[in-house]
Amino acid sequence: MSIAKKLAGQTAVYGVSSIVGRVLNTLLVPVYTARFVAAQYGIVTGLFAYVSFLNVVFTYGMETTFFRFANRPGTDRQELYDRVMTLLLLTSAVFTVGLALLARPLMSLLSLPPGHERYAIWIACILGLDAVAAIPFARLRLENKAKKFAAIRLANILLNIGLNLFFIVFCPDVLAGKYLTALQPLVARLYDPTVGVGYVFISNLAASAFTLVLLYRELLDIRPRLNLEPLRPLLRYAYPIMLMGLAGMVNETLDRILLPKWLPEGFYPGQDSLAAVGIYGACYKIAVLMSLVIQAFKYAAEPFFFAQSTEKNSPRTFALVLKWFTLCCAVLFVAVSVNVDLVARVFLRSPEYLQGLSVVPVLLLANLFLGVYWNLSVWFKLTDKTYYGTYIGFAGAVLTIVLNFLLIPVLGYMGSAIATLACYFMMAALCWWLGERHFPVPYPVVRLLTWLLVACGVVAVSWWLPLSGTWSGHAFHALLTLAFIGLIVLIEKPQRALGR
Repeated sequence: MSIAKKLAGQTAVYGVSSIVGRVLNTLLVPVYTARFVAAQYGIVTGLFAYVSFLNVVFTYGMETTFFRFANRPGTDRQELYDRVMTLLLLTSAVFTVGLALLARPLMSLLSLPPGHERYAIWIACILGLDAVAAIPFARLRLENKAKKFAAIRLANILLNIGLNLFFIVFCPDVLAGKYLTALQPLVARLYDPTVGVGYVFISNLAASAFTLVLLYRELLDIRPRLNLEPLRPLLRYAYPIMLMGLAGMVNETLDRILLPKWLPEGFYPGQDSLAAVGIYGACYKIAVLMSLVIQAFKYAAEPFFFAQSTEKNSPRTFALVLKWFTLCCAVLFVAVSVNVDLVARVFLRSPEYLQGLSVVPVLLLANLFLGVYWNLSVWFKLTDKTYYGTYIGFAGAVLTIVLNFLLIPVLGYMGSAIATLACYFMMAALCWWLGERHFPVPYPVVRLLTWLLVACGVVAVSWWLPLSGTWSGHAFHALLTLAFIGLIVLIEKPQRALGR
């Protein structure tokens, strides 16, 4: 089996939990958009934007650090696991308590009225539990236990979905007398209508706790070690990755924090800024389909890249991986963008959310460049020059803030989408340019950029021709997608590239 086939196989297994599982989770968007008005969904969008930042703080780069040090010759992996887990258990407890105590200020950042502090407390507990689970999951990946990893992640997602459906759909419908009225007394004891969107966070919290139960073998295998001296090299390697992650979260989620603050009052007639955040967040969920693919690939590729780093032909392997990763993502970009009207029927159940659909192709392309950047970033991880990732991430963060400041008052949430695209493109270009000087890899840059231009042209044609919403339009869009895929197959000949 060729290297490319092996990586593709690992990606497929991890995809069970990341792509399939998170697609199921993303299918909650129709539930949210049907049951919550845009302003209510804006609360969920805004708070989960903060969660993305805090996830980075809670784990502070220790996952990648664990991989890097575990692959060094002579490393006692059990001792390394014990030290990292002991540290994470202590810091997670401190961070969780600290965040819970800051519940009121956090709510004020979103301009939410008093009484929503419990949301922040639930989020603090979610973050703490997820941080504790991070290294056991990393250990499963390191030991190539992809099936167990996938099974636990999928169980987490299924429980989360089940609880969301129970609290947001089943309980309100039973109390409203739509069906199973005999269960009303029991449901009335379990369900509090005043919690509202808070059940989204409660469901996440229960799923995170259940995940730790499923990881009990890995958690019971910890032997506490808290000697700070052996931890110093780990922390020196980890802190630039944490800073890089924070900068990455600025680029990925800050727009949903800045949008309600910088959007002029009355920019969207009849809607407040929180409703605009809800619309943008719902449309962003469609674009997240690209990041699901990236996440599945990342789970398989991170240990793969470190393992391949000592091979003579590793640069050629990295170039091959980037090529087919980019082409696969280009197909997804075209398929979703060209057929976005059909996709929207599934995800956006209320008409008020449809006005934000124009941001979807921009955000899909932005996430594609984020995936390219992640592939290119292998050079500074393998050369232990992670501080370059920090520099690149902070350059992207500055660009994100500046462009959001300039574009939100003029273009609304489309300004945020354009800022995201510009940021990720710049980061990918800068990472490639620096990598050519420190860790040269024969990436087919011109060829890949040409394919992306072709993909953008196909999407532009589909959007500019007024055929959407008709059967002829759907057929035309399907033909465009198939033509693009056929062109890639004809020119690139995948069977040869994969070593068949």
